[in-house]
Amino acid sequence: MCANNQTGSNGTGLAQKRCVPCEGGTSPLTRPQAEELLKQVNEWSLSTDAQNISKKFTFKDFVAAMGFANKVTSIAETENHHPDLHISWGKVIVELTTHAIGGLSENDFILAAKIDKIAFA
Repeated sequence: MCANNQTGSNGTGLAQKRCVPCEGGTSPLTRPQAEELLKQVNEWSLSTDAQNISKKFTFKDFVAAMGFANKVTSIAETENHHPDLHISWGKVIVELTTHAIGGLSENDFILAAKIDKIAFA
């Protein structure tokens, strides 16, 4: 899974973990594994092909959306796991996948939990 198998409820356990580099040859999570981890993050959506998770965050204006995107950037750099960010006026869509393995890893859910913690802090 590219990260250890400890779990927690509502993302708090995931938010305490660190992302671990994934190597090519590691298998992505199966849909059932991804669905189980999805229960531990707040309102993220699993793609129909189970290759990524995403969430839309809304803000009062463009400046607030950019401020959030910059916070996400800081977390992503610390974790060395980088989401795709789609930024527009008052909105940021975050998409997570582990490119090295062509699908989801536990790292994606760890980063999702960390992003949830800073979303409206």
